[in-house]
Amino acid sequence: MIRPSAVSGRFYPSDKKRLALEIEQFTAAGQTKKKKKVPVLGCIVPHAGYMYSGHVAGAVYSAIEIPARSILFGPRHFPGGEAMAIISEGSWQMPFGDAQIDSDLAATLKRTCPLLREDRVAHQREHSLEVQIPFLQYLAPNLRFVPVVLATHRYQDLEALGHAVAQVMAVQKDPILLIASTDMNHYESDAVTRAKDRKAIDRILELDPRGLYDTVNSEDITMCGYAATVAMLVAVRDLGATQAELVRYATSGDITGDRDEVVGYAGLIVR
Repeated sequence: MIRPSAVSGRFYPSDKKRLALEIEQFTAAGQTKKKKKVPVLGCIVPHAGYMYSGHVAGAVYSAIEIPARSILFGPRHFPGGEAMAIISEGSWQMPFGDAQIDSDLAATLKRTCPLLREDRVAHQREHSLEVQIPFLQYLAPNLRFVPVVLATHRYQDLEALGHAVAQVMAVQKDPILLIASTDMNHYESDAVTRAKDRKAIDRILELDPRGLYDTVNSEDITMCGYAATVAMLVAVRDLGATQAELVRYATSGDITGDRDEVVGYAGLIVR
């Protein structure tokens, strides 16, 4: 079954030539500071429209080795569907061609984490994972991926998912990239957003999933994909991660000039 694009032509160009040009610009800019690509266990990337956060995502993707297989975690922004939703078969319709779901990897993950539920409704309108696919297809043309969106905020469920993903990744012969899709604080001033985001980023840099979870909640940080990030951090710690690095940070105010109400964007890698 093919999932039609939900945000093509809005969050990113629907014309593949224009899309390729934008991604080339975003990733070329990201290579200016770090030309040698590094292998990583996971990364954190934003999911706003490319005009706002494409340069942050591009800086991350251009800095790392991108294998042919990826697992993507992101938030479910819309009501409807399961709280921990996976799609394990089919493909997604994209400007660069259909992106194939890694059915074998998805089936293994579902067996290992019974909390995951097969559910297309949760993914139908969701953009947080879709906007990552053009970057991945452009940089890894043989892409196969597993999409998971989360609407649960129960720490024990996120921890269970992270442990399960680590178990699955640990026994795979081929490398797998684990991606957490999130924007940072929403719709406060640039100064407030940067201060709040710094607190969350510090917990990520310490590879501290519980600390991130507690900080987001206690400091009222409206980080939409913090659940995805928590699960990713649990997984990479199980896999032996020792270091996280902030590749790029920005806010929407850097693009629009409006500093009164901004959204924060952070790009990080974990290895």
